[in-house]
Amino acid sequence: MLILMSSDHTKKQLEGVLARVRSLRLKPHVIPGKNSVAVGITGNAGALDKALFEGLPGVREAVRVTRPYKLAGRDFKHEDTIVRCGGSEIGGRNLVVIAGPCAVESEEQLLRIARAVKRAGAHMLRGGAFKPRTSPYAFQGLGREGLRMLATARRETGLAIVTEVLDQRSLDDVAEYADVLQVGARNMQNFALLKDLGKLKKPVMLKRGLSATLDEWLMSAEYLLSEGNDQVFLCERGIRAFSDHARNTLDLNVVPAVRELSHLPIIVDPSHATGVRARVAPMARAAAAAGAHGLMIEVHDRPDQALCDGPQALHPDDFARLMRDLAAIGRAVGRPLAPRAVRR
Repeated sequence: MLILMSSDHTKKQLEGVLARVRSLRLKPHVIPGKNSVAVGITGNAGALDKALFEGLPGVREAVRVTRPYKLAGRDFKHEDTIVRCGGSEIGGRNLVVIAGPCAVESEEQLLRIARAVKRAGAHMLRGGAFKPRTSPYAFQGLGREGLRMLATARRETGLAIVTEVLDQRSLDDVAEYADVLQVGARNMQNFALLKDLGKLKKPVMLKRGLSATLDEWLMSAEYLLSEGNDQVFLCERGIRAFSDHARNTLDLNVVPAVRELSHLPIIVDPSHATGVRARVAPMARAAAAAGAHGLMIEVHDRPDQALCDGPQALHPDDFARLMRDLAAIGRAVGRPLAPRAVRR
């Protein structure tokens, strides 16, 4: 339920509404608006009687919210959320690009690629220190040592870093170093991890699960928001379907759908979606034209030597060409590339 306060309500009247919600053993969420304030309610198992709130001083109207995701939907918050990551903003007018290797392999490798993507205009640096792999024998990442290397790259380039949190055991380490904590596709419904991430109040990028519906994806975001973290953005990375010409099916339909139903920003990862280098740039251009707030692109200057996902990584020269294309597309669709990252 959403309680709309009158434009001239007092602080005491708002406190009275919050007290009524808590007396019902429910959780209130104060949502500031342009002209007034609303109070969202979560925790109820069924519909609430509007009469419980509409007679309270300062209340203009109580509105039932039918969608299962309350905080992630536009019923509770109409304005677009803007997530601030280092010196960049995701969800605003500008297109933001995150780029870097799939995995941190060495400090020398990471710094080479970080410098290259910075020169090309990337706004943030990606790189996995903890890697969830299908095979237990595949490269699992450098762990905390990889996080220290990411911090070194951030000091040198000024790029904010995006890296994956694998589980609750690694959460404290990743949170210490990362500007954005990535929840991978396999962890989208790791609800215990999502709850802990929601309590951290640091930016979180939530990737879509391999076969997740839009409602399931937004409900996972709800776990983060319900714990008080409003710095959340979504990442479409392709879903598992019956096609066999690519690793996954990149669902660009979901970009306008998310923007219609949710205030959360959405970016697209065409690298994991296609799994094929030659298809990354075309799908990145399509995602920008479809209205995505940003892109995440894998880049490696020696992809044949990469320890993880080399076949889908763009060479730095190809990435630079893609950035020029994105600048042109951004101007055409009214979402220009964000200014280059500034050393922090």
